[in-house]
Amino acid sequence: MENVVKEPRLVTRKFLAWPQHEGVGAIVRRSIGRFELKYFDPFLVLDEFSVSAPAGFPDHPHRGFETVTYMLQGGMTHEDFEDHKGTIGAGDLQWMTAGRGIVHSEMPAAQGTQKGLQLWINLPSKHKMIDPRYQEIASKDIPEAAKEGIKVRVIAGEALGAKSPIYTITPIMYLDFTLKPGAHLEQPIPISWNAFVYVLEGEGIFGNSKSLPVTAHNLLLLGFGDGLVAWNKASKPLRFVLVGGEPLGEPVVQFGPFVMNTQEEIDQTIEDYENCTNGFEKARHWRSEATLGLDY
Repeated sequence: MENVVKEPRLVTRKFLAWPQHEGVGAIVRRSIGRFELKYFDPFLVLDEFSVSAPAGFPDHPHRGFETVTYMLQGGMTHEDFEDHKGTIGAGDLQWMTAGRGIVHSEMPAAQGTQKGLQLWINLPSKHKMIDPRYQEIASKDIPEAAKEGIKVRVIAGEALGAKSPIYTITPIMYLDFTLKPGAHLEQPIPISWNAFVYVLEGEGIFGNSKSLPVTAHNLLLLGFGDGLVAWNKASKPLRFVLVGGEPLGEPVVQFGPFVMNTQEEIDQTIEDYENCTNGFEKARHWRSEATLGLDY
């Protein structure tokens, strides 16, 4: 493979994502959005979630950002107060722009353990109050490419000549790589973007060929450079996601599922939600079918 990365990004920080409770009975490994790393502009949260019925994420609100749900195993059913309902299964993607406000539930769609990644992406101030929208892509429709022991699924952005149809308000790349033993990757990343790696399976070497191998559930923040280099020197496949985005450079004030630019905007959001106004009107009389009859 010809060299496409002239200045590889080195790993500047590494976090092991420990399991913690979230939602109702769900377990998440949170790497961004935790105490040590509250924000990595423009990324607010990264959770690797694991949930089995009747646990889940019952009716809850969002405002001011986007949630990206990428299923790894099983399925989750989504419902919201705009009467949007659907199930995403293994390999499927849902890109939800909460904008001015949404109330929804995310619950297991089958028996057994459902696993996936959920990424929260901040919205720029001028787009925080746009109408909610969804982009959903079935696994079979996510672009893929392969080359020299490397396979990539292109969730957002482009890699190895494949390009995602997802429209992103903030410029984003979200790539799911699998490297066979012995494979070597060079993936360009715009120099001005922040970027990270999250390891899903196996062990890999990132940034410098002499670095120590990194195993599953570790988040790696990448420093300055024009791309990522990675090696699989182990005997089993390496799978990881590479995510990058253009920083917004704006103030962030967060209160749980609400993310705005000032405390005054947060106060207004809480008032809007409690009074079912200014985007939350339909919350007054709505409850998801999945949580009806459940004691939440």
